Amino acid sequence: MSKKIIVVGASSGIGKAVAVQELKRGNEVILMARRESHLKEITAAFSKASFLTIDVTNETAVEGSFNAAIQKLGGLDMIYYAAGVMPTVGPEEFDTLKDKSMLMVNLFGAIAFCNVAARYFLTAKKGKIIGISSIAGDRGRRGNPVYNASKAGLNTYLEALRNRLNQHGIQVTTIKPGFVKTAMLDGVKVPESGLLKAILPEEAARLILKATDSGKDVAYVPGIWRLVGLIIMHIPRFIFKKLSI
Repeated sequence: MSKKIIVVGASSGIGKAVAVQELKRGNEVILMARRESHLKEITAAFSKASFLTIDVTNETAVEGSFNAAIQKLGGLDMIYYAAGVMPTVGPEEFDTLKDKSMLMVNLFGAIAFCNVAARYFLTAKKGKIIGISSIAGDRGRRGNPVYNASKAGLNTYLEALRNRLNQHGIQVTTIKPGFVKTAMLDGVKVPESGLLKAILPEEAARLILKATDSGKDVAYVPGIWRLVGLIIMHIPRFIFKKLSI
């Protein structure tokens, strides 16, 4: 039986790859993002795909778009929140406007969507919420402090949401990708080989769907990043602040 799915941030990158793979499974998917031209191009290839344009930082628009999607689908089984931004931040740059954009899209937008989804699923007594976070949220790195903070906030929010909703039969999964070859990493030097090499969005999506199907609470993508995260979180603070990571 096909599922009814919303993917937020579906115009490119991981969100697009997740939406396409869910559509290839035969599920009904509504893709949401700002860029209408991208959404039109993706959905044109699938009979069970449709789209809605959305600004995730507008909480009023979020609830309206969510309700419109429910009406189109005739229900909802799961929602992926994959919207995210990571502008380039120089080593001595402190730009509050850039910081605000990351907090608004990466954290506030996720909260806005997951809140309305939580209310819907509580009434339905079932459902899945999948938040695409990042290994960057595991600790405060010097490279992009507010991106790290936005993902750390998302991790904590999703954990709290999971603890609230678990008793009602609702799954909340936190996905923590490592390096994925998306536009977000344009200009960023990442490994091209080895265990920590950057993977394609399609491979990330395959692993995300696998983790979601298995009902995991938290999944690192690929799994090697779980070990990396464990090591990073246990580096003593006085050493960590001296490292260029």
